[in-house]
Amino acid sequence: MNPAPGRGYGDAGCAEVGGVEQRGRAAQSAAPIPSQAGPDARRAAHGEQTPVRGEHTSARGEHTHSEPATPRVVRRHSVRGQILAALRSALLGGELVPGEVYSAPVLGERFGVSATPVREAMQQLALEGAVEVVPNRGFRVTERSARELAELAEVRALIEVPVMLRLARTVSAERWAELRPLAEATATAAAGDRAAYAEADRAFHRALLSLCGNDQLVMVADDLHRRSQWPLVSAPAVRRADLIADAAEHSALLDALETRDLTAIQSLLREHFSGPAD
Repeated sequence: MNPAPGRGYGDAGCAEVGGVEQRGRAAQSAAPIPSQAGPDARRAAHGEQTPVRGEHTSARGEHTHSEPATPRVVRRHSVRGQILAALRSALLGGELVPGEVYSAPVLGERFGVSATPVREAMQQLALEGAVEVVPNRGFRVTERSARELAELAEVRALIEVPVMLRLARTVSAERWAELRPLAEATATAAAGDRAAYAEADRAFHRALLSLCGNDQLVMVADDLHRRSQWPLVSAPAVRRADLIADAAEHSALLDALETRDLTAIQSLLREHFSGPAD
């Protein structure tokens, strides 16, 4: 369920030392200063330091070199993240229809942004299996079948059921109790929209699996979970009652884990993976 600060300049040149400095001073006193010489030459002739490039004098009312420059704030990644979240919500809510092709410029106008962050977000969704790239046209929302959903449920069960059974034998009841707030969060999200529930649902399952200490397994399982959440072709919209029932299974699963009821754990997980919200 990851700034481009301005770059300053270093010191322009370095001070002369030893005999070179003495000869330079002698040359300054012996040679007249041409009237057409620039301000930097005249400063050098009198032993004054030439201002560093990019440095402003306070006489003009501008900041001096000692004042900190105001950093430039780049929000490109935050915009991309916001568009990605909006597109996921539109996909889960059925606003983007399976089989239809959507162009980045058109979606950009819809969200009030340029085509670039939309295209970047769509590329991420393509990696997640939600859309596919259509050259020179845009992105087609993936048409998923009930068979694909069943296959995803089978793979998830092959990965997660053995892990949860092993954890049930080793993790204390107190540790499972600490995950109750996440289960309650899914129940709260179930009363809202499907996109919010999808995020809360995956957060709960990630927390369960994270107890195994295998980050790679958690990432693979989370990817499978996300893929299982995309709507099916011509499937009826998931009802709020379905989401509430799905969330209740989280609490039932924690009950079984706390009591180490291995039969109930296996049954609950298999049923949960093939449910309407997963």
